[in-house]
Amino acid sequence: MNKQIDQQSADNIRALAVAMVEKAKSGHPGGPMGGADYMHILYSEFFNYDPTDMTWPFRDRFFMDAGHLSTLMYAQYYLLGNYKKEDVANFRQWGSITPGHPEVDFERGIENTSGPLGQGHTMGVGAAIAAKFLEARFGDWVNHKIYGFISDGGVQEEISQGAGRIAGHLGLSNFIMFFDSNDIQLSTSTDEVTTEDTAMKYEAWGWKVVTIDGHDHDQIRKALTDANNETERPTLIIGKTIMGKGCVTADGSMYEGHCELHGKPIGATGADYEKTLLNLGADLDNPFDIYGDVEAFYKNVVAEKTAQAAKKKADIQTWRQENEALANKLDHFFSGELPELDFESIEHKEGLATRAASANVLGYLAENVENMIVSSADLSNSDKTDGFLKKTSSLQKGDFSGSFLQAGVAELTMACIANGIALHGGIIPVVATFFVFSDYMKPAIRLSAIQELPVKYVWTHDAFRVGEDGPTHQPIEQEAQIRLLEKLKNHSGNQSFLALRPADSSETSVAWKMALENTKTPSGLILSRQGVKDVPAQNTTRYQEALGAEKGGYLVRAVENPDVVLVANGSEVSTLVAAADILEAEKGLKVSIASVISEGLFRQQPKAYQESIIPSDKPLFGLTAGLPVNLESLVGPNGKVFGLDHFGYSAPAGVLDEKFGFTGEQASQNVIAYLDTILVK
Repeated sequence: MNKQIDQQSADNIRALAVAMVEKAKSGHPGGPMGGADYMHILYSEFFNYDPTDMTWPFRDRFFMDAGHLSTLMYAQYYLLGNYKKEDVANFRQWGSITPGHPEVDFERGIENTSGPLGQGHTMGVGAAIAAKFLEARFGDWVNHKIYGFISDGGVQEEISQGAGRIAGHLGLSNFIMFFDSNDIQLSTSTDEVTTEDTAMKYEAWGWKVVTIDGHDHDQIRKALTDANNETERPTLIIGKTIMGKGCVTADGSMYEGHCELHGKPIGATGADYEKTLLNLGADLDNPFDIYGDVEAFYKNVVAEKTAQAAKKKADIQTWRQENEALANKLDHFFSGELPELDFESIEHKEGLATRAASANVLGYLAENVENMIVSSADLSNSDKTDGFLKKTSSLQKGDFSGSFLQAGVAELTMACIANGIALHGGIIPVVATFFVFSDYMKPAIRLSAIQELPVKYVWTHDAFRVGEDGPTHQPIEQEAQIRLLEKLKNHSGNQSFLALRPADSSETSVAWKMALENTKTPSGLILSRQGVKDVPAQNTTRYQEALGAEKGGYLVRAVENPDVVLVANGSEVSTLVAAADILEAEKGLKVSIASVISEGLFRQQPKAYQESIIPSDKPLFGLTAGLPVNLESLVGPNGKVFGLDHFGYSAPAGVLDEKFGFTGEQASQNVIAYLDTILVK
């Protein structure tokens, strides 16, 4: 070890962070200055990866929680050669690859998008679960570590409880987290908002906890050494650090530990920008330079990391030659490809709830897709993910041979963990809860969409027909919220989310097929609690016709030159089938019915196809158990949507159907009333 070069390296990171924020006139310099010592020791001595192959599946991974400390990462990775001088100089600018909060960029070492506090380290827990899952199937050599970095704010976010509980309960000994404990937040010192004992809290969850001076390199080394040797528990390293470490005033006196250093350029605080750079050993004329000795040191670090990775790759190659079948399976897991699946072969009884049909599909997938982890927020016997659980077992401390994660009552934590599993790669994550509780998951769903992660969301109890449970459990506005993501493009220019609400059992099978084949964005299945009448097949089998859902929408009943076209998704489709029977028998009307499982996907189809399903020159009537806005853009300004504009009530589902106007008879009457208004015009 070389104390002088270690100090220079840490100070170089500090100076770069200060310069980046000062030039951008925006950012958070104080935290990176405090965390610089830990980052330097971690990356120069402990972190295992291949600088020539940044997406190597068996690399260690670093999950940043405190996304506002992005300059800490950019500066460290600049020393390692992942960024160029102009990249760090263009921090927070249009078109730069160094945004204000880190965004997934595997090639440069950014493993996760972070910013919303609490989510980053929870995604790290997910990655650690993924690594344990793979180790259980392919051997102890799958022994890479997952490192997390959390701040005072992240520890306070409620999600940290779920992440801490689950990581401790599962004994994720491959997860090592540094808590940058500097006692300063954006607007206050921590003693104004909390008196909890963080160490005792994590110890109660089953973590190994050690508290160190976060600026003492020997203490950092020992903590990381012990954490890497730990075999039973995740490790929390509480590093007591100083906000704005190294800052000085114009007269050269120290100016550290002040709240204002958290979120302002140094020059806008009581510290002096130039004197601080000089104190850290930087060149005022070239503040984005890497110090000469530091540059030489890190060239050696990169060479050593490359050699270490080559040795491990050689060991893996030996394993591959001795375990050809397992190696092929491992390659298949990481390819993202599905095995051959026959969704048509999945049998369903008549009139199932779509959650029950989903259970049948999940039972089939449990036997045919080996790299899937399904999780439920204490609802597996109600959201029917137990269809999967019955064919496998739950993940347990010391036993990751199963494929089901019982997350407990922690929807947001569970969804963030799924994002981490997806970011790690090799495994398909599925998470489930009641649709109304998707509200708890929205921050993670949004990050699924931003990061373009193929997480599969299963939401059951999809409408007011939850019944007796009352308005707290009856989704009304949730579908409208989720479908907004279908209207929002991700940075690849694609629809950021695929929301699927199937009409019956056959459509549920197709919806699962669509979700699994969607490897570019998250997908959500919105499923009924109550039984739903199967939509009658027109010409072939119901499954074959339900494949029309792969275009987002199709006609489940088609007639030539219809008098009216009825539009719905989910269980309202069967209600419209009943209404159409009445309209044809009693009024002699010709009725077509469109099932639009995903408006976003439907709008991607050619205009001619869209017009063939929902013709603009015909009367259009939509039925939705949610807000009318769910269908209003489909039926257009001249159409009519019957939906809800109020919360639900506690009563049996059948009673609510009657009270709210959702029987076939009532729907037929509403269609007639709508057609009468057209005739009047």
